[in-house]
Order: sequence, then C-alpha cells, then structure tokens
Amino acid sequence: MNTGDTPFEAPLRGVKVLELSQIMAGPTCGLMLADMGADIYKVEKFPAGDDARNYRREGDSGLPASFMMLNRGKRSIGINFKSPEGKAALLRMVAQADVLTENFRLGVMERLGLGYDVLREVNPALIYCSVTGYGREGPLASKGGFDLILQAFSGLISVTGEEGGEPVKPGISIADVNAGVLAAVGILAAYIHRLRTGRGQRVDTSLLQASMQQLYWYAASYFSRGIVPKPSGTAHPLVAPYQVFRCQDGRMAIGGANQANWERIAGLLGHPEWTTDPRFDTPEVRHANRKKLAELIDGVLAADTLAVWLDRFDAAGIPAGPVNDVGQALDHEQARAVRMVVDVDGPEGGSMRALGLPILFNGTTHVARAAPPRVGEDSTDILREFEFSDDEIAALVACGAVYQTETGRRREAADARETVVS
Repeated sequence: MNTGDTPFEAPLRGVKVLELSQIMAGPTCGLMLADMGADIYKVEKFPAGDDARNYRREGDSGLPASFMMLNRGKRSIGINFKSPEGKAALLRMVAQADVLTENFRLGVMERLGLGYDVLREVNPALIYCSVTGYGREGPLASKGGFDLILQAFSGLISVTGEEGGEPVKPGISIADVNAGVLAAVGILAAYIHRLRTGRGQRVDTSLLQASMQQLYWYAASYFSRGIVPKPSGTAHPLVAPYQVFRCQDGRMAIGGANQANWERIAGLLGHPEWTTDPRFDTPEVRHANRKKLAELIDGVLAADTLAVWLDRFDAAGIPAGPVNDVGQALDHEQARAVRMVVDVDGPEGGSMRALGLPILFNGTTHVARAAPPRVGEDSTDILREFEFSDDEIAALVACGAVYQTETGRRREAADARETVVS
C-alpha cells in the first residue's frame, strides 16, 4: 500500500528518453526508466527494427516474448538517421530530450555525426548514456560486446559450475542485465547533477564492468592472497554450510553463514556433536571440509521430504528455502506481493504477465503497461510531441527518412497507458 500522505506519482514522469539501444542491455535500462515514469521513445531502423524482434523460439508468432518483456511501455519511431533528413529530425528531437541511450560499437555514433560532442552542442543539458562491450578506453575498446563473451572474459564463467567440473555459463544474461541496471543508475545520478547545475553529461558503462562488478568477494580473495577461484557448485566461496542440499524429494538451500546458525543447523539435524568436531568446529575448517559436511547433511535430509524440512527450518529460525524452477518462482504469491509479477497490456489486446520494477516508492510501484510497439507504430504521434508540423511529418515519411507503419494503432495519452500497483 502507499504509505505516503499524497497520491503516488511516478518519480520520472515527464522525462524524455530517446532509446537508440537495442537487444537487451540498453532496453533493460529503458524498461526500468519507463517503470519509473519516463517517456521512452524507441528509435529504430526500419523495417526490421530492434534485432531482438527476431529472437524467436520455434512456434512463436507475432512479437517474440523476449522482446515484449523488455519493451512494454515504450513507443517506436522509425528513423533512418543515416539520411540527411533523418539525421536532422533526430537532432531536433535531441534538442528537446532529457536522455539518449545507445549501445553501438565504439565510434559508430561519431561516424554518423551523432557523437556526444555533437549532441551536447545541440542540447547542453542532455544526458548521453553509452553501453559498450569493453568500455571506451583501453586496448580492447574497439571490440564488439556480447554477453557470453564478456562473461567469459571477465572470469564469471570460470567460477560457475560444479566443483571439479568444467566451467559453465550462468543460465542468465548477467552482463547484459546488470549493464542495463548500471546504465539506469548512472542516468539517475547524472539527472540529479543536472538538477543542481543545469548541465548534462556523458554516462558510460560496459558489459565488462557489469560482469566484473559481480566478482567482489572473488576479487577480494585474489587481491589479498593471490587465490584464483574455481567452480564450487552452489557452495559459498567463504562460509559453510551455505549451499544447496538434497532432501527425500527435492533440493533446498541452507544458509549457515555464521556460527550461531551453524549451531542451530547441527542441533536441528540431530547432530550437536558436529559443532565440536575438529573438522567443523571453526568457520575456516568447516569451509575446508565442506564436501564432507555436505555428504553428512545430505544423509540426514534424505530421511524426510522437502516440505517437512522447510517447516522445521522455518520453525527454528534457520535461513532455508526450496530450489524452485522458474515457473514455481514466478507463480508464487510472494512474487505478486512484491510486484515482481504484474499484468500489462498484450500486443493483440487482453493482458499478459511481465516482470515489474524491483523498486518500491512508499510501498507502491508504477507500471508502464502499454503493449510493446511495432516498428514505427508511433512515429507520427512522437514527431508531433516534438513539435513537428503535419506537413513536416508527411515530407519525412515521403522521402523515406521516417517510417510510420500502416498497421500501427494510435495510443492514448500517457496517463491512459499506465497504472499504479499498490
């Protein structure tokens, strides 16, 4: 519920964001900003648009689910900014925008005459956010960036997998998603700076930085003692027992992150003598002997079901939880309770489920619920918002600088496209 004294208002309402980025990292940033109330104008090539529009599984029809997840609440304008007319139109929009995001390979925007040095002359208050693969400086800056490649380069893949086995890629796109989150954080910080000074600035992050940020504790071990971490399954790199264990009919995660929890775990499992066993009596030796400890714990847990053990651990106040599959996690009532699963407009009418904003403001969150757009669906309406006349719009469409899809549906005002989830 909203605990504030005034009606909820999305914090970024009225902020204009030109999203030139595509696929995942940049659109993740745009989705977060949209859910905080910003107007996201998705600037796309045509007729293909964002490459993610083609990321289909066998049997998919219409817009792919992956594209719909990251692009709800946005509007699409098709601009050929390689043409003089298209470039001029984009620059005119930049003059009225608050933020521009892009994730082109280093140097592409500069070659198009749309680099930050050019755009800040058009709009000194512009916040210009770039997401690159390896960053803007250094010997690898010119290389393209892909989530898998940067996870491998950064060391993330080297510490993922079963102990003694081959490294594996984490099941999620950590580099892309975290880069999008970092971009949003940087934009918000730059916006606060602009409120204070009136000046915009360039914000940069990369898939490499987004991957390496995940290595805090592994980096600490390496910097302090030269330890090169290896895969350890679900086990923690520093404490034990803190991993996934097997019950009679499923798996559960147990968090014995401190001595008090370890003593409660040993007592609950019926083996208080483990706390004085020289193999397990201190955090250091417990971690060194974590494989043997896991075998012993698995042996006890095998005597009963997951549900029984979870009840016992909860009653004892010991951190524990089931290993859910994705469906179980998304269908759980707790996901709804924290507004991470929300209902939004579907592209063909009706509604669909989506992931919400992982931030609440006074117990309330905003949802940009408009269905994800088709390429160029909103071109005409967007140009009108940026003060183009109907004659100017018609001329841009006629010369091929702007694309307005014939099947596009008109959208109502922003307030009609949004909802508040309390």
